[in-house]
Amino acid sequence: MTDGQLSDAMYKKSFWFADWSFPIFVALLSSGIFAGTHMYYVYKVGAFNEVAIVALLEAGIQGSGYGAAAAFGASFLFARILEGGLVGVLDIGGSILTGVGIGIPALLLGAGIVLPLENFFVSLITGLLIGVVIGYVVIGIKKFTVGKANSTFGSDVMMGAGNSSGRFLGPLIIISAATASIPVGLGSLLGGAFFYLWNKPVAGGAILGAIAIGAFFPI
Repeated sequence: MTDGQLSDAMYKKSFWFADWSFPIFVALLSSGIFAGTHMYYVYKVGAFNEVAIVALLEAGIQGSGYGAAAAFGASFLFARILEGGLVGVLDIGGSILTGVGIGIPALLLGAGIVLPLENFFVSLITGLLIGVVIGYVVIGIKKFTVGKANSTFGSDVMMGAGNSSGRFLGPLIIISAATASIPVGLGSLLGGAFFYLWNKPVAGGAILGAIAIGAFFPI
């Protein structure tokens, strides 16, 4: 084994950089965030979100319906999971704070399932399980897309990946898509360019373009 191969093997086995540790971090974060939402549901304090976003959930609690909170949170979660699988970075704000902290609780409450929000220990376990699922979904997307080309290494979580610093992820998504396959790369490039001209986030256009072309030219 060469020095480069040995270094790569040690890198992949490292707890801090290996893919297998990624679901653990996401699970721990999700558990705490979901428990915070439980605190808000019971004691009206403790939610890990901006006031305007928490207000969507509060509106549902007050009887106005959970549709807005569920749609807003779930859409953020879905978008960040796709983004995380392509670039190896999961945005804590969009995926865990908004998705797990607001979107999923709103879906549960809308369906009449209140135990995970009423009981502290159940909320911890629920958040933990949700985080494990999210972590493995991100790893699965990564393995079956850009991961095959070794364009990314370990997975990570970062606050603001989809917000103020998210604009820097657009080119990374396009590069990752291009290394996965030429058609997917072209789709990502065209999608990113269209969104740029439309004054929308480049990362979103790159992801949608890669998915659209990838449906016809799978990797």
